[in-house]
Amino acid sequence: MGRKDDGLKRIEERERRWLDEVLAKRKDGRDRFVNLSEREIKALYTPLDVEGSDYLGRLGFPGEYPFTRGVHPNMYRGRLWTMRQFSGFGNAHETNERYRYLLDQGQTGLSVAFDYPTLYGYDTDQPESRGEFGKCGVAVSSLEDMQVLFDRIDLGKVTTSMTINGPAAVIWGFYILTAESQGVDARTIGGTIQNDILKEYIAQKSWIFPPEPSMRLIVDTFEYGMKHTPNWNPISISGYHIREAGSTAVQELAFTLADGLAYARAGVDRGLDIDAFAPRLSFFFNAHNDFFEEIAKYRAARRIWAREMRETFGARKPRSWWLRFHTQTAGVSLTAQQPFNNVVRVTMQALAAVLGGTQSLHTNSLDEALALPSEMAVTIALRTQQIIACESGVTHTADPLGGSYYVEWLTDRMEEDAYRYFDRIETLGGVIPAIESGFFQREIAEASYRQTRAIDDRERIVVSVNEYLSGERSDIPILMVDEESERRQAERLRRYRGDRDAEAVQNRLADLRRAAEGDANMMEPIMAAARAHATLGEICSVLRDAFGEYREPPIY
Repeated sequence: MGRKDDGLKRIEERERRWLDEVLAKRKDGRDRFVNLSEREIKALYTPLDVEGSDYLGRLGFPGEYPFTRGVHPNMYRGRLWTMRQFSGFGNAHETNERYRYLLDQGQTGLSVAFDYPTLYGYDTDQPESRGEFGKCGVAVSSLEDMQVLFDRIDLGKVTTSMTINGPAAVIWGFYILTAESQGVDARTIGGTIQNDILKEYIAQKSWIFPPEPSMRLIVDTFEYGMKHTPNWNPISISGYHIREAGSTAVQELAFTLADGLAYARAGVDRGLDIDAFAPRLSFFFNAHNDFFEEIAKYRAARRIWAREMRETFGARKPRSWWLRFHTQTAGVSLTAQQPFNNVVRVTMQALAAVLGGTQSLHTNSLDEALALPSEMAVTIALRTQQIIACESGVTHTADPLGGSYYVEWLTDRMEEDAYRYFDRIETLGGVIPAIESGFFQREIAEASYRQTRAIDDRERIVVSVNEYLSGERSDIPILMVDEESERRQAERLRRYRGDRDAEAVQNRLADLRRAAEGDANMMEPIMAAARAHATLGEICSVLRDAFGEYREPPIY
């Protein structure tokens, strides 16, 4: 022990000499170097910056507590991450063609983007949907739409992620029934429904109901999933949209994990055993431009979650301690100027996600600052993942940056900053009171403002935006949604309603209303209504009547 202390003392002496006699003679290009979370970064990191670090307690080994170095012992040596490109546009038939194309190109999982009417629980032919059909995702208004969406795709062999929140329970019911219509046992299906309403109030804003009934619906999906779909993740606790709204990496980390802890508490308060549902909780993070900060964020997230599950919630199963996550590269970082530069940005972000130990990954397409991805652009995005996987060598060893003085120092600092945010949220009474007071929204808005000012003032360089500009225009093909597609979708909905037993639909919707007004789990009544061919809009209308709609308070 004495020799080790002597060694650190010698390093400290040499570092002081290096700073005074060597580094001081070199002038930096600017006064301060800060990362995207506005933390100042030193010129060099040494063992002194991680002095006293408990290797076994804070790092350990991959596949073992505290999982800082990964949730699997051999990581990508045993199995690559799932390549899951987020996609959807127009009607279900058009998106089904894109899915089958991506699977033919080597994609290993599906990820569904829904249009805004679907996200808000409206049918395509409702007045509220006018002009928004299919523009940011696929329109799914009925069980039939879901069946068309996955036509000729075996749901027993592919896993699916679905990014939807307010009406998540309804869309999930459509998916389970679609699997059953293919002859696939619901107990064998795998995938994730995002179902993360707290981050909607915080950042993305596609909510329907107030927080309390929304949390009730989410715990209903936990409870139903435990019994009927043991291989399905009933929630993907999402920092992605928090980051896209303008947060820092530290805020993304802290707010996402705070939401996750709130969901875990809601499940326990229902009387669910933490070890019965925690292993199916999953997460979704952003991969932004500050390479090392992103890697440190993922490592800190795993360590924090493992500690909280084991020590705060008393979970006994190691799988309950795992933080498993999907990553998407940062859409907000893409530029309409010189869009081919986005290929480089996405590659860098994707590599950070892999080095950080992600379980699945979506790489954005080069044209997404302009329009929905073209077939050419989405193929390049998928090939980016495949090249990283097959040609870079980064999959050969687990956590290859573990032990980097800089990465370990930054991981520790991000963890400390996250706990400071946890304390502030707790002081406000928890996540929902903090939402209602506007705490999260103000923190994100202020961070976004500071980042925008830094770009405007050229303190932060964005290539092709405030430096290295070019007057050249790139000839990027734009994917347009066919307006005739909306008419065909509305016509199919009218036929769908006309061919069903109207009395059976009304009876099932009445059953759902009674369940919503009582305290029963709502998944079975939702699925019964879907089996009777009630539409998404009709089911959500019943729940709107029972629960009301959320109105965000003004935030100053």
